[in-house]
Amino acid sequence: MELLLRIFTWWNKSQTTGVRLLTARKGVKVGEDAEGNVYYQTKDGKRRWVIYNGEIQASRIPPEWHGWIHFTWDQPPTQEPLKHKAWELPHQENLTGTAAAYVPPGSTRRAAPVARSDYEAWQPE
Repeated sequence: MELLLRIFTWWNKSQTTGVRLLTARKGVKVGEDAEGNVYYQTKDGKRRWVIYNGEIQASRIPPEWHGWIHFTWDQPPTQEPLKHKAWELPHQENLTGTAAAYVPPGSTRRAAPVARSDYEAWQPE
């Protein structure tokens, strides 16, 4: 069963047989990010791809690699690191739909909604 999942689906085991063959035949390893995702390109540099370490989720690609994989800049972060500002936070994947997702104050998803003193609900007569 696992062999069939590897052959026909991309969401189960990080890469299909086609990507595995492409990587073996034409792929040149360019680098790896902090999460263990591995980045490749063809020898002529016309195609770039990532093989995820774990769950396949596009938001797991850090900004420096995202720019490279989408041809925003030519050099990968291993050769020309992205300059970060002092106020930038470390990269975090999209947490929407998980228990760790951001919930604003006053949301009904919060355990105890914040009582508002600056609002008075309208009451019909």
